[in-house]
Amino acid sequence: MKTVFVDTSGFYALLDRQDPFHSPARECFLRARTESWQLVTTNYVVHETWAIIQARLGWDAVDDWCDHVLALCHTLWVTEQLHALGEARCRQARKRGLSLTDCISIEVMRQQRIREAIAQDEHFAQQGIALP
Repeated sequence: MKTVFVDTSGFYALLDRQDPFHSPARECFLRARTESWQLVTTNYVVHETWAIIQARLGWDAVDDWCDHVLALCHTLWVTEQLHALGEARCRQARKRGLSLTDCISIEVMRQQRIREAIAQDEHFAQQGIALP
């Protein structure tokens, strides 16, 4: 079974038809269903996505996301050790646009040997993570 990470950018683009990444994200989620991919995310991505959807699209969109999209994903919970690894990666990189959530996501993908993500994130691409 193919395992694919889902980032905030993928979740958000699926819900916002005006997002430039909407069509590729939608296609990935459709393929995930028809090809039975295992979708994985983290509780940090869930937190970040929730905040963005609530602020930009409102509560109905949060409910839709929780009930129909997030329900398709296995959520990995960030441990203290994983948080520390992500923090170290982020502080070492010292890139303004690279978030702690991104660094933890990269660590999860490295540990789980996941090479594909539903995401539009240059930092993932720089780590060899591709769109499925």
